[in-house]
Amino acid sequence: MRWRSFVAVGDSFTEGMDDAYPDGTYRGWADLVATRLAAEAGPDFRYANLAIRGRLFPNVVAEQVPAALAMKPDLISFAAGGNDVLRRTFDPNALVARFDDVVGELRSTGTDVVLFRFADVMARLPGQRLVAPRVALLNKAVGETAERHGAILVDLYADDTYLNPMLWSTDRLHLSPAGHRRVAGQVLAALGVGCDEEWLMVPPYPAPTPWLAARAADLRWAGQHLMPWIKRRLTGRSSGDTVIAKRPSLSPISD
Repeated sequence: MRWRSFVAVGDSFTEGMDDAYPDGTYRGWADLVATRLAAEAGPDFRYANLAIRGRLFPNVVAEQVPAALAMKPDLISFAAGGNDVLRRTFDPNALVARFDDVVGELRSTGTDVVLFRFADVMARLPGQRLVAPRVALLNKAVGETAERHGAILVDLYADDTYLNPMLWSTDRLHLSPAGHRRVAGQVLAALGVGCDEEWLMVPPYPAPTPWLAARAADLRWAGQHLMPWIKRRLTGRSSGDTVIAKRPSLSPISD
């Protein structure tokens, strides 16, 4: 085990929504990975998670990347841009160029960096014709950047298992606990570290839903999740406005 410290950087994907601990706080794939790395490295292993839900790429870069670099960890995970592709003001050229710059900066310190090609979440969401090409562009750039800078790539998009709705929470945007376990398993595999086999097990597909029941479920989803999201966009607010990083500094995994 060459990694004695790990810093996770990003948004809700890395914060761990919607994989809750018993106390209601979020666990997620990064916590699972850190726990496994700590089991390999021993009690000196330290972990920080700076990710905050709703954060746009520029905010992640401005707020979290400098803090992560200051900690001088052996391993950094960087996943950002997913919220940006949903915005009307999305500028693909600017984001791709800045993404490459940031990964180059992270790698220049000698730190190992984990990057992600995002899973296909748009299959069950509105706006697919607009957003799906943006996601494809971002995923292409992530793959090219990983190769250019020698980063570790975890290609979730290539895994059709994520088309299974059981890997997603009821909001259809964030991973379920089973989804987070699968991501953790794939990250550990990319790092050459073993994990519990059950993390990679896939729940069976749900039984087909009758048309009327499916439309009723769509209406409930729109009222509970889509409309609040639209309201936040119209009022300039974010789900993470009052949220702070759950592990803002490197500390033993038991903390």
